[in-house]
Amino acid sequence: MIKEIPLFPLNLVVFPGEELNLHIFEPRYKQLINDCLTNQCTFGIPSYVLTKVEYGTEVKITEVTKTYEDGRMDIKTEGLGVFNVQNFINPWKDKEYAGGPVEFIDFEDELDPSLQLKFIELCQDLFEWLHMEDELPISVETSMYSVIHKLGLKPEEEYILLKMKSHKKRQSFIIEHLEQLIPALERAENAKEKIRMNGHFKHFNPLKF
Repeated sequence: MIKEIPLFPLNLVVFPGEELNLHIFEPRYKQLINDCLTNQCTFGIPSYVLTKVEYGTEVKITEVTKTYEDGRMDIKTEGLGVFNVQNFINPWKDKEYAGGPVEFIDFEDELDPSLQLKFIELCQDLFEWLHMEDELPISVETSMYSVIHKLGLKPEEEYILLKMKSHKKRQSFIIEHLEQLIPALERAENAKEKIRMNGHFKHFNPLKF
């Protein structure tokens, strides 16, 4: 499906279902948000992480939490579908902000329940290891998009993930990342312990031959 929407490029990746809070202060984006509120429409956030406008996520405004005297706003948004920008027009129509036609991505498959369980298991291991299990509770219902920014992915890796048209490939990508990340963190912690022990008096049990 192709449709024209306002575009608000940001140097980040927004995923479907993700909640994103934004502080709106530039005049062109204050105009964009006011237009969306007036027309009850969505806007797109192209991910400008590779210095180009290509893929992004449609978002809807769920709440305006604060409006300042000078027109600045604090808003809450929620990610919807992923799109590919067909034409980035800046400025768009008679507006100060950009916009243009985008084509929405259809997924080739469904989430794999067995991969979801593996993902949950690895997330639990990671957050327990980081002593963040209370701050970031994980259950079988946890969506990967709700914790995706907490998993140590680089922006470029998140962008690769966003562009994938297969749910199963996304799941496998994150699982592979976590399977590499957790042992690396453990090795780093062990190295720190060895460094701390340098210069200390060590007690060794005698070897028995």
